[in-house]
Amino acid sequence: MTLRSKSLRLLAMLLIVAFAGAGCSRFKDKDADEGVPVEQLYEKGHRSMTNGNWSGAETTYKRLVAQYPYGPYTEQALVETAYAQYKSGKHDDAISSIDRFLRTYPTHKNTAYMYYLRGLTNSSRDTVFLQKVWSLDASRRDLATPLQAFNDFSIVADRYPNSRYAADARERMRGLRDMFARHELDTALYYLRRGAYVAASERARFLLETYPQSKYQNDAVATLAAAYEGLGNESLAADAKRVLQLNDPNHPFLAGKWPDYPSNWRKLNPFAGEKSALDNR
Repeated sequence: MTLRSKSLRLLAMLLIVAFAGAGCSRFKDKDADEGVPVEQLYEKGHRSMTNGNWSGAETTYKRLVAQYPYGPYTEQALVETAYAQYKSGKHDDAISSIDRFLRTYPTHKNTAYMYYLRGLTNSSRDTVFLQKVWSLDASRRDLATPLQAFNDFSIVADRYPNSRYAADARERMRGLRDMFARHELDTALYYLRRGAYVAASERARFLLETYPQSKYQNDAVATLAAAYEGLGNESLAADAKRVLQLNDPNHPFLAGKWPDYPSNWRKLNPFAGEKSALDNR
């Protein structure tokens, strides 16, 4: 046998050993939990959850469900899977897991919790990018998912009023209502600044009718007064001022200091971020 033949044979053997080792490693990883009793699998996932290893917990619980598709451990594993996905920021996966659970177990004892978790998940979508990175006001983004979150919390509060999650769900609904109210007020102020007084008054009235007793109620009344002044309707403007004086006598509008719009110079700075006339309130 020539030296070249020996070298090629040795190389072939090394490649076979390498591929065999890699294959065994993959099968070993894949089958690490195969045949493990359901109690032990659940405990392994629970330990990962306790340690904040959300990815590891999700993987273990999915293996549990695949091997043991029925039973109390499986039901709880589905719940924990959704929570692990929520905590790791995998919001679409979490919603999918929650919806699967609700379809499969509509009368389960954890149904209220799953609606509550869906509300938390929908509330959290995009907030890392929009608020923590760019510091944008959540009320100025697309409100589709916050509206869904509001509906989720409403289900908890209305269908399960005695559950341990109902009180917090109602509190979160109040916060979301204020977000929706601010969205309407920002829009009204946008129109007001551009002299679209009819549009501004309509948005302010819509806020007052749709979100009564919101955090921005008095600001909406001030916007109405300013819009009526712009339209030259002194009677309605006076009525709005009278209501504002009664409910918020220290409102800056009454001293001619509101709305306090951001400077036009700010628009020249691409890194300044968005600001609202409400940011100084």
